[in-house]
Amino acid sequence: MIFKTLRQSLISKYIFRTGLVLLVTITLFAFFNISTLKSIILQDAKDDIETVSEIILHTTHFQMLEDNRTRVYQMMEEVREHEKVERIRLFSPAGHVHFSTCDEEIGKAMAEVNEPCTVCNSDVFLAAKHPLADSSRTFVNDHGEEILSVTTAIHNKPSCSAAACHVHPPDIKILGFLEVQGSLGKIGVQASTYRNNIAAFGVTLLVLVIICLSWMTQSMVINPVHDLLLHAEKVSNMELDSLLPLKSGDEIGDLAEAFNDMTVKLKESRDQNQELTETLEAKVLERTEKIAQVSDQLVRSEKLASLGELVAGIAHEINNPLAGILMFSTLFADDKRLDEDQREDALTIVHETNRCADIVKRLLDFSRTSIPDKRLKSLSEIMESTLALVSHHATVNDVEIVCHYGVNLPEIAVDPTQLEQVFINLLVNACHAMPTGGRLTITIRADSERELLITTIEDTGQGISEENLGRIFDPFFTTKNQEL
Repeated sequence: MIFKTLRQSLISKYIFRTGLVLLVTITLFAFFNISTLKSIILQDAKDDIETVSEIILHTTHFQMLEDNRTRVYQMMEEVREHEKVERIRLFSPAGHVHFSTCDEEIGKAMAEVNEPCTVCNSDVFLAAKHPLADSSRTFVNDHGEEILSVTTAIHNKPSCSAAACHVHPPDIKILGFLEVQGSLGKIGVQASTYRNNIAAFGVTLLVLVIICLSWMTQSMVINPVHDLLLHAEKVSNMELDSLLPLKSGDEIGDLAEAFNDMTVKLKESRDQNQELTETLEAKVLERTEKIAQVSDQLVRSEKLASLGELVAGIAHEINNPLAGILMFSTLFADDKRLDEDQREDALTIVHETNRCADIVKRLLDFSRTSIPDKRLKSLSEIMESTLALVSHHATVNDVEIVCHYGVNLPEIAVDPTQLEQVFINLLVNACHAMPTGGRLTITIRADSERELLITTIEDTGQGISEENLGRIFDPFFTTKNQEL
C-alpha cells in the first residue's frame, strides 16, 4: 500500500526521474573526467621517462665516445635508484641485451626478455618493427604492477662515427636502443583515489540534491496543491466562507488566487439567489412598475405622433408672416439713415425673428426626424447670449441673476440654437416661479472624471409638486394659468 502510494505521488515521480537524470549525468561526468585525468597522468609519466632517457643519452655521450662502458653502466645504475624508474636496458641493433639493471637479462635476445604489450597485445619488441622511431608500451609485470616502457633509438651521430674507438661506419643509422621502464603503480593509486573521490562526491551530491528537491517540492508544490484540494472539497460542499492564503507570487499563487476569485463569485451568486428568493415579491412589483412606465411611454409616443401632425400644420402657417417680418426688418436694419440705437433695435428684431423661424423649424423637426446642426461652441457664451434675451423677465420679476462659470471651460459640439431655446425655457420658467422676486443661480463646471460639462440652473421658487414631476417632459405641459 505504501509502495503504491509512493508510486502514484507527485513527489516520488519527480524525485525518481530527477535522480535518474542526475545519476546518469554524474556517471558520465565521472567516466570522462577519470579517463581524461588518467590520459593526462599517463602522458606526464611518458614525458618524464622520455626526459630520463634523454638525460641518460646526453650525460653518457662523452663516456660512450671514450668507450667507457663501465662509467656508462654505473650512471644507468644510479638512475635506476630513482623511485619512478623500474628498469633500464640497452639493446644492440640486432636486439640483444648489452646492459640491464637486471643482471640475468644481459646477453639475452629481445624475445626472451620482453613482456607482452597490453596496448597492442603483442610480444614483439615495438622498436624492432620501427627501428628509426621511438616507441612506448605498457604491460603488467610478474608482481601485477603496471609498467610503462619507453624505447629511444641511439642514433649514429657524426661525432660517434668519427671517434677513434668506434668501428661503426657512417652508413649505419642506429647504434642501439635505450629502454627505460617506469612504474605506473602510483598513477593507478591516484586514479583509484580520484575515482573514489568522484564517486563519493557524486553520491553525496545526489543525496543532497534529492533532499533539496524533496524539501522544495514538498513546500512549493505538494503542500500548496494539498491546500487547493482541501479548498476544492470545501467549495464542492458549498462552504464558501474561507479563502486560500496567498503565500507566493508564482503559478501556484496565481492558481490559488483564481480559486479565491471563483469562491467569491460563487458566494456572490449564492447570496444573489438567496436574495432573489427572499425578495421575489419586491422584484415582481418592480417589474410591474417598469411595465407601467413602458406603457406610459407608449401612450406618450402616440400623443406625440398626433401632436406632431398638428404642429406641422401650424408651423407652415406661421412661416409665411415670419418670412415677411424677417425681410422687412432686415431691410430696415440695413437702412443707413437709422441712428445706432434704432439699428440695434432693428437687429434685435432680426435676431428674434430668426429665432422664431428656428422655433418653427424645430416644430417641423418635432414632427419628423432631423439632424442637429452641431458645431464647437462655448456653453458660457451661449448662456450669456440667452441671458441678454431674458434679462427683462428677471427685471420685471425682481430676480437677481448670479453666474458661476468654471475656468478654461472647453468648447463642445452642440446645436447652439436648440440649446439656447432650452436655456430660454428654463430661465423664463424659473423667473415665473419667483413672482415676488428671488435669486437665480447659474453654474457651469467641468467634471474631469466623467469628461462632462454640467450646467446647473437653481432658483428660490416654490419648486414642482411631486404629482407633476412625472409630466415635466410632456410636450406643452404647464401649470400656469392659461387665459386668452
